[in-house]
Amino acid sequence: MATRSRKAPCCTTTCTRQTSAATRLPYIKRDSKNPGGSVSKAVTQELIVREKVDLLTGYVYSPNAISIAPLATKADTPVVIMNAGTAWITNLSPNIARVSFTMWQSGYIMGEYAANKMGCKQAVSGYTNYPPGKDSVAAFKRGFEEAGGKVVDEIPMGGPRDVPDFSPFFQRAKDQKPNCFYIFVPAGNHATAIVRTFDELGMKDAGISLIGPGDLTQDTKLQQMGAAAVGLSTMHHYAADYKTPENEAFVAAWKKAYGEESTPDFLGVQGYDGMAAIFHVINTVKGDITGSSAMEALKGWSFNSPRGPISIDPETREIVQNIYLHEVAKEGDRLMIRVNHTYEAVKDQCKAFKIGKCGK
Repeated sequence: MATRSRKAPCCTTTCTRQTSAATRLPYIKRDSKNPGGSVSKAVTQELIVREKVDLLTGYVYSPNAISIAPLATKADTPVVIMNAGTAWITNLSPNIARVSFTMWQSGYIMGEYAANKMGCKQAVSGYTNYPPGKDSVAAFKRGFEEAGGKVVDEIPMGGPRDVPDFSPFFQRAKDQKPNCFYIFVPAGNHATAIVRTFDELGMKDAGISLIGPGDLTQDTKLQQMGAAAVGLSTMHHYAADYKTPENEAFVAAWKKAYGEESTPDFLGVQGYDGMAAIFHVINTVKGDITGSSAMEALKGWSFNSPRGPISIDPETREIVQNIYLHEVAKEGDRLMIRVNHTYEAVKDQCKAFKIGKCGK
């Protein structure tokens, strides 16, 4: 592949710089450090002004992606989001596309499923108190109540930086005797603490089902959760246990690169798919990358991902993908993800319904 770039295809945490008309694309890396947004905005401005990048990608936390949207518009620089899931982020700039997910893709369907298939009549929601948490519980509530359920309480449970003591929040939920407790927290240590607290307070024995998006069952944390996680139901778009040729090849390549004991997770597959999207842009526009040319190249782009078929909605610049009903099961000494149902080609319902900032 030969490309001609004015500057450099790049990432928020990574940014590529072309050194010759060859296939090699070294990258520049910056760390946004925290989910507050201020550092992300500063390093993004540095990448645009000093490094003169052509394309930004990465952005794990929603506040970071939100903070840089005006820069993407003003500098006419395209952004390919590889994680941040607050639905209305892509409405903040015409130069943003997303290859990860929106909170509505999992939350809305989980609401419908909990009411229609799990027999949940009443639910309590708990959420990490920042944009994706608010988005997730709003999506769940809409799907759940449209299907005949009732959300009786929504509990903010601290911020994304430090893992709080979840016990008082969970006790508040338990006291209301819901059928289901819907939780959004960031993947990682927050999720591990959720499963532990749910078990310690005996909520399963009290007849309460723990449900949520797949952040609760991140592949890299799943084995640490122990028997308390068995039976947990989530809606998500990827698990390393998927038995498809594409995913088995991806997992094998991952283990070869990073070690047999390592495993990819949804962040890993989003990075993989994101780079596929970026190289599609580079090839399509022949290196002449602008915000509008990159977004035009991505409209309708499709890819056979390890997570299943994906594409970019030409109207919203959002990913269209399968969403899977996951159940945590145990095989021998190992916890694994079982897929119980597939919802095909799911778009972002927040934009479909034109809810709040998604309608602007």
